[in-house]
Amino acid sequence: MHSVPHTSTNISYFAKELSWLSFNERVLQEAKDQNNPLIERLRFLGIFSNNLDEFFRVRVADLKRKILLNSLSDAHFDADEELLNQVNKKVLSLGKKFNQIHHQLLADLDKQNIHIRQPTDLSNFHKDWLEDFFKDQVLQHMSPMLLTESKDYSSNINDAMTYLFIHMQGEKSQYALLEIPTDRLDRFVILPSEKSRRHKTIVMLDDVVEFYLAEVFKSFVKFDSIEGYSIKLTRDAEYNLDNEIEEGLLDKMSKGLKQRLYAEPVRMVYDQAMPDEMLKVLKKRLGASQQDALIPGGRYRNFRDFISFPNVGRKHLENKPLKPLTSNAFAKHDSVFKAISEQDILLYYPYHTFNHMLEYVRQAAYDPKVTQIKINIYRVASRSRLVSSLINAAKNGKKVTVMVELKARFDEQNNIEWAKLLSEAGIKVLVGLPALKVHSKLCVIHRKEKGKIVKYAHIGTGNFHEKTARIYTDFSLFTKHNEICDECDEVFRFIETSYRPFTFKHLQISPLNARERICQGIENEILAAKNGKFAQITIKVNNLVDKQLIDLLYSAARQGVKIRIIVRGMCALVPGLPKFSDNISVISIVDRFLEHPRVMVFENQGDQQIYISSADWMTRNLDHRVEAGVPIYDQHLKQLIINILELQFKDCCKARIIDVEQQNKYVARGNRKKVRSQIAIYDLLSKWEHNYAQHT
Repeated sequence: MHSVPHTSTNISYFAKELSWLSFNERVLQEAKDQNNPLIERLRFLGIFSNNLDEFFRVRVADLKRKILLNSLSDAHFDADEELLNQVNKKVLSLGKKFNQIHHQLLADLDKQNIHIRQPTDLSNFHKDWLEDFFKDQVLQHMSPMLLTESKDYSSNINDAMTYLFIHMQGEKSQYALLEIPTDRLDRFVILPSEKSRRHKTIVMLDDVVEFYLAEVFKSFVKFDSIEGYSIKLTRDAEYNLDNEIEEGLLDKMSKGLKQRLYAEPVRMVYDQAMPDEMLKVLKKRLGASQQDALIPGGRYRNFRDFISFPNVGRKHLENKPLKPLTSNAFAKHDSVFKAISEQDILLYYPYHTFNHMLEYVRQAAYDPKVTQIKINIYRVASRSRLVSSLINAAKNGKKVTVMVELKARFDEQNNIEWAKLLSEAGIKVLVGLPALKVHSKLCVIHRKEKGKIVKYAHIGTGNFHEKTARIYTDFSLFTKHNEICDECDEVFRFIETSYRPFTFKHLQISPLNARERICQGIENEILAAKNGKFAQITIKVNNLVDKQLIDLLYSAARQGVKIRIIVRGMCALVPGLPKFSDNISVISIVDRFLEHPRVMVFENQGDQQIYISSADWMTRNLDHRVEAGVPIYDQHLKQLIINILELQFKDCCKARIIDVEQQNKYVARGNRKKVRSQIAIYDLLSKWEHNYAQHT
């Protein structure tokens, strides 16, 4: 099924929900791609599943809320219901492809002497080992819920977990729910070698529990037979905070997270092998009566755990690691501040090591000349070295201000804990603005040099997260540019006192001037094209769904502006429409690293304007969040960004064309040199660092 553009006032847009599913189909393509190592293909199945969970928790839930509002007597909207119908059809179609790929990968694993087996198929040696494992390691975590007819049990379900729905048949039928303890035990049970060490056998924890169901229940329930099938409930991820003024925001957030546990189910996936009679009982007990919320699936739920599928075979079954590069601009100096004083420094993760960012904060924490550190935190690692440095800075008498975004979706609880920890360390913690998420990636350091306060700033496109910096591509700019650093400082003042007027000459700041600056950049290219000059716009974003900007790009294309776009996820813009958007080309790259930076390049009559930003081209990012974009002024760094983008436009291995039908066709190689941009970029940056070392 192809996504059909939605037409309104003669302007066409892809529905963002269908566009998102098209993106996740590209992830599924990576699981199918035989050029990828086998274990990595399994992990892409996990990524696909994790993405789909979030899609239902956020986007489908939002769509269902709209339909509920539209059902009011004075409303007459059918578009959302039709869209939900298209979404469900696409999800089922992708589910079938997923199952086919999964079965093929299991067969391919067998050929590599890695066997995922059912307990019933094991040798006596392995069954004896598994029985001991169950009694010693698993049974202690078994806490079944026996179900009665009178109660709705949906509020007892944790939507992050997999459950077995169990039927026990004896004098009467009894039903139960049993949680699979994947939060306490590894999902993949690796069995000891029996004969040949070349052969590795793995049993899923779900199957271990199912195999020993009788052991769980026999002590308190009488039955003649017992059977269990996997289920998973997905809830609406939105929640409401009350308006009691006296209640602190931390308490409100905690209450909101608890409310999420009881939110409306938007999806229940179940093992399609479940008997019809059991399914009827299940729907009744969990209140999942809406047919569009019920999705049959394969044997396993929570396939996201496969993101961490272990490689118990040979090294070639997973990607060869790329050693993170050291920035020689930093390495030639003992002090990060001397390095930044010499020149602006641009890093590109995960090709560059994230240690430079950590060192920037670590040195600031103990440098006697540093007086103050300010930083935004949106998502950080569970054991964050950066947070440890901030706490050390406070102990060393530095004034530390940390803006912790409590509303970072799915990281709320972590950020609540970080906010408490930082506050206890004597750090000034800001928890954002009621109506605006703070999504900027800023870190400003004040340092006393020759009797004056000098500022250093980091402006990036990604989070200060040690783990994701190894798998997300993102830019980080370190600068001592006086006006830019002052403006970064002003962003923190805006967060604290948003009622004051603020003016930014260099930075693009949402929600103050980012939309205006982007529109101005596009309009300048339109004017250049009208005057017969070469006009071009190059954009790289995660998501492009803001209709005002899309309409402006359509206008630019019709005036002769050449527009090239790289978008990872949602793209509501429809390229290639004759005499309308045929001057716009869009590609999407899905590969071993997740493409995450936001970049804008305006031709500007030969004096290219280049910005990196934390903001996607979405209404929420431009109007309802605090975001920061920074111009790149250093000519060498501008050229480096251009070279990186050009490699991505030459990609003929992992780039897909976004066309009118969203077919996700790979860019044809033709007679061109084979280019896999993520590997080519690593080589480019390696040469860049080598040349820098040679010439300094």
